[in-house]
Amino acid sequence: MDNQTQSAAAAVSNSSAFSFISKGWREVRDSADADLQLMKNRAHSFKNLAASFDREIENFIHSATPAFSVPVIRQSSEIDFMKKLQPKISEFRRVYLAPEISRKVMEKWGTRANLWIDLSRIRSAIVAEVYETEEEDMDGIIELNKFTKGRRARFREEGQFGDWEPIRALKTKLREFEKKNSSVEIFGGFKNSEFVEKVKSSLKAICKEPQESKEVPPLDVTELLAYLVRQSGPFLDQLGVRRGEPPAVDPDKINDELDFRIASVLQSTGHCYEGGFWTDFMKHDVSDGKRHVAIVTTASLPWMTGTAVNPLFRAAYLAKSAKQKVTLLVPWLCRSDQELVYPNYLTFGSPEEQENYIRNWLEERIGFKADFKISFYPGKFSKERRSIIPAGDTSQFIPSKDADIAILEEPEHLNWYHHGKRWTEKFNHVVGVVHTNYLEYIKREKNGALQAFLVKHINNWVTRAYCHKVLRLSAATQDLPKSVICNVHGVNPKFLKIGEKVAEERELGQQAFSKGAYFLGKMVWAKGYKELIDLLAKHKNDLDGFKLDVYGNGEDAHEVQSTAKRLDLNVNFLKGRDHADDSLHGYKIFINPSVSDVLCTATAEALAMGKFVVCADHPSNEFFRSFPNCLTYSTSEDFVAKVKEALANEPQPLTPEQRYNLSWEAAIQRFVEYSELDRVLNNEQYGAKLRKSNGKIIAKSVSMPSLSEMVDGGLAFAHYCLTGNEFLRLCTGAIPGTRDYDKQHCKDLHLLPPRVENPFYGW
Repeated sequence: MDNQTQSAAAAVSNSSAFSFISKGWREVRDSADADLQLMKNRAHSFKNLAASFDREIENFIHSATPAFSVPVIRQSSEIDFMKKLQPKISEFRRVYLAPEISRKVMEKWGTRANLWIDLSRIRSAIVAEVYETEEEDMDGIIELNKFTKGRRARFREEGQFGDWEPIRALKTKLREFEKKNSSVEIFGGFKNSEFVEKVKSSLKAICKEPQESKEVPPLDVTELLAYLVRQSGPFLDQLGVRRGEPPAVDPDKINDELDFRIASVLQSTGHCYEGGFWTDFMKHDVSDGKRHVAIVTTASLPWMTGTAVNPLFRAAYLAKSAKQKVTLLVPWLCRSDQELVYPNYLTFGSPEEQENYIRNWLEERIGFKADFKISFYPGKFSKERRSIIPAGDTSQFIPSKDADIAILEEPEHLNWYHHGKRWTEKFNHVVGVVHTNYLEYIKREKNGALQAFLVKHINNWVTRAYCHKVLRLSAATQDLPKSVICNVHGVNPKFLKIGEKVAEERELGQQAFSKGAYFLGKMVWAKGYKELIDLLAKHKNDLDGFKLDVYGNGEDAHEVQSTAKRLDLNVNFLKGRDHADDSLHGYKIFINPSVSDVLCTATAEALAMGKFVVCADHPSNEFFRSFPNCLTYSTSEDFVAKVKEALANEPQPLTPEQRYNLSWEAAIQRFVEYSELDRVLNNEQYGAKLRKSNGKIIAKSVSMPSLSEMVDGGLAFAHYCLTGNEFLRLCTGAIPGTRDYDKQHCKDLHLLPPRVENPFYGW
């Protein structure tokens, strides 16, 4: 039994070995057949190249023949010229396809060489005729990249074609024909010189002049040092180091000249920058003809805060143009957090319920149906920071097919603890809009100076790593990398209509304002209540008889009210309400002493309603100074003077231009311009600058690596590593368990558990 088993095993082994050898022989045979076929194809393609040259010559000859009748005398002259050319062309074909040439090609054929043909004689003969006034040394080597997989053949033989008698004869006949009929019109105003020029240009097209090989001088030491100093900017910005004042000459012009100089040197060497370790150029490609804009914010209605209201209006008015699809991504809070954040204990059982509330609120104020999508991401409320912190990777809630343009409302806030996909890798263009002066709030806390120092550098870090462009609403915000200052907010159209109604009443002689002054804002000390009470207490006697109504709710309400009562201030505290409420229309003066705001929405709304605004001379109010009804003060004594001036006079009606500047239409126009969104929406490549130099197009962004991009990528990678450590997150103030969303978020938003969504494979 054992012998039979061994015999069977040996038979199976022999059969397997024979099968393996047969299979290997078939593969060798198939490979050899494929190589032979490839060699034959290459030989045929080389002969086809010669034949195509002959066809081009004949096409030029036939194209010169008119398609309609012409005088016989003129036609015969041209036909004689063509007949003399025909034998020369036939001779040219015989020489070009000579057997000895094909033999030498096959002898020198290699599987990994380059195919080169020396056409210096052809090129010199033709180009010398076409460019009679130009004489240049050219090597005349034409590379034929006709084969794939890196397999090329090289053939180069100096003087192989002798003196090229056919070309010399062709050149001579062209010159004789041009001299003979230099001043005679052939037909219909068509001159023989035009015919000759056509033949010359056609010959030039066959033996195309190689790209200009003029050498570009290398970079000198001064240029290298200038580029190094300029590229050190990211490091200096990250460290908070201020550089010297810019020169009198436009620095952008100097930088562009240096960039294109370096680009030209790199291009002359054949170098093409394909991206570095941190960069990823495989971005979303627009396939449906419409761009996609995703607006990500840190708050949502019914929380009446600037980061909930303004992004909502921005989404509505961006979608109104119908040039792009818009998605608004807002945080979803579990019911326990909703009770802490939303007013009047308002809660929602599902995202769909909250979305309906948001849309109804919006449509009541803008007067049209906004066509945009509302999505939710998991968030948790931080009592210490009084803000919503994202839980998990926020970017994953924008599908890859819609990941085109991202607008990050409060980019530093969104990315403090962001542990996920880098925004600038997933999106083609990322714009950050800074709403809050966090440093001003932090300085008021315990150990505020140290905390502000750390937060300042963290904000620099995350905005540089995750944004292409940053918009600051005013100079009251932190000076961040890649940032420009521009007010990109507007006011609710409802306030502009109230202002128009007030102006109409005044024109009819009716009293528009029956009340005095008021202040409206969240009742926390940092929102201007400290400054307000200090001013009223210091000048209680100067403002004798002045009464102020204050509307607001907040964490510090009890303390603020008790302080005002203790100082015996003439202040009447009322519950917070919507600024568009009818009870507020009759006030003539809006008082806003806050210096912590970046751009006070309530100030813009009061101006839109035609009221006086008394506010501090502060960078946050810079945009409002152009309005005549805005009265700014720099000292406490000046505050008293401005209040008395407002009480004694009537506000001026807004002009149409002033009303437009306050509108969301104007705000969107400013946003599109300053965020470079207009260029992106027009499908221009981000960061690409083109310049024509010596007849060649030089693309700066493609031709040269950017140290700034490498720094940004390194910062993003380091941030990703640090935010992945739960201990470090807790040390910096993160809410426990916010690196991923929790079970309640999975249930509310119908999400897969984090371990299923992002599995971790290991031992």
